[in-house]
Amino acid sequence: MVENLTVKKFIEGIKNKEFSVFEVVGEYIKNIEKQDEDLGAFLSLWKEEALEKAHFYDVNFNFSPDGLYGLPLAVKDNILIENTKTTAASQILKNYIAAYDATVISKLKKANAIFLGKTNLDEFAMGSSTENSAFKITKNPLDKNRVPGGSSGGSAVAVASGEALAALGSDTGGSIRQPAAFCGVVGFKPTYGAVSRFGLIAMASSLDQIGPITKTVEDAEIIFSKIVGKDENDATTFNYRYQKIEDLKSIKNLKIGLPKEYFIAGISKDIGEGINFAVEKLKKLNVELKEISLPHTKYALSVYYIIMPAEVSSNLARFDGVRYCRNAEFSNLKELYLKNRGEGFGKETRRRILLGTFVLSAGYYDAYYTKAQKVRKLICNDFEKVFKEVDLILTPVTPTLPFRIGEKTGNPIEMYLSDIFTIPVNLAGLPALSLPTGFKKNGLPVGFQIIGKRFEDNKVLGFGKFYESAQF
Repeated sequence: MVENLTVKKFIEGIKNKEFSVFEVVGEYIKNIEKQDEDLGAFLSLWKEEALEKAHFYDVNFNFSPDGLYGLPLAVKDNILIENTKTTAASQILKNYIAAYDATVISKLKKANAIFLGKTNLDEFAMGSSTENSAFKITKNPLDKNRVPGGSSGGSAVAVASGEALAALGSDTGGSIRQPAAFCGVVGFKPTYGAVSRFGLIAMASSLDQIGPITKTVEDAEIIFSKIVGKDENDATTFNYRYQKIEDLKSIKNLKIGLPKEYFIAGISKDIGEGINFAVEKLKKLNVELKEISLPHTKYALSVYYIIMPAEVSSNLARFDGVRYCRNAEFSNLKELYLKNRGEGFGKETRRRILLGTFVLSAGYYDAYYTKAQKVRKLICNDFEKVFKEVDLILTPVTPTLPFRIGEKTGNPIEMYLSDIFTIPVNLAGLPALSLPTGFKKNGLPVGFQIIGKRFEDNKVLGFGKFYESAQF
């Protein structure tokens, strides 16, 4: 029953009493129990709680008319849910119980969503493969020898493998879009400030954004519409009311930009063929395409790996071995710090903390951090200039197909290059969507990315729905 189920079909089915919430939730739980030991998408499963909630909804049918009707969701394990374990896939938080709900969770609870459990990620969302988790490696359901992408790899795998109808992830430099592309599903990173970050374990506060991973663009739009909006607990949020585009035919009037800096020699042949497939399809649909230039794109990766570690260094300073103490036995303060902090963080997390501490240190702050912020502004200016010429921008999501597990763990730079096409969006705070082109190579999907202006999320999602509706 759940193989072809979408969020929209689920809501309609519950309304029309074609099936019960209990039946659907039960099937997803069976799928998790059957296959997740091999896939490693979930860090925790709340079987009894989910089935109890489903039964309650079926008996009472007390749904808000614009709600989600008991929709079974998975949640990335860096988003707080009250009275549940939230680890951020780190040993330092392995026994941490959240004291409150993240704002997105509060909103989804009001919309009658049901949470199946927490999904795996790279520790503190630092990685592009979900190999950096302290607890397990997550596998791509399309090829279990390959990575699912990261850091929201568990959420993408849960949706792609039929273990959840939809999932929440977080995106700091591509952590929703890249795993969505690797797993052949849809991932949406909203405009920075459109969705509250309150209750998200912070990685880099000027870059982080929560968003949905789903089977279809329409599903992503439904979930996004429930979590968008101003939050008094997050000063970076805006009073933003989302209005979807009803007439998808109007999308043909939009002009799509193809930035020449994104179509470079570094793209694998398979990705190039997949993107060409999407471009040719748009030409047949009479969508206007125009070559554009984003000249400072070449600096984005370097800028990101200065600003992001600097913010990581600041945000993770709270995990000092005292406030999140794991070892009770120590003879002095130094021993307390060494036991709890040094042993708690993984290799990649330590690398980024040290790098961030270095670029913020006296004598290096202006040479690195200040300069990076200035170049970040130039990247933002490039987008502002280009959006005077076009309505949306089309790019690849990743430079390669999903790579093999262990293939890039020994070379951090090569791993970082996995996000080269997604990082500029976070630096500029723009909305972006990753969706499958419809092209596959050796059974592996190729995704493409649609980027829009700030707070024009509706055009991004509208274009995605237009593309999906025209599959052939």
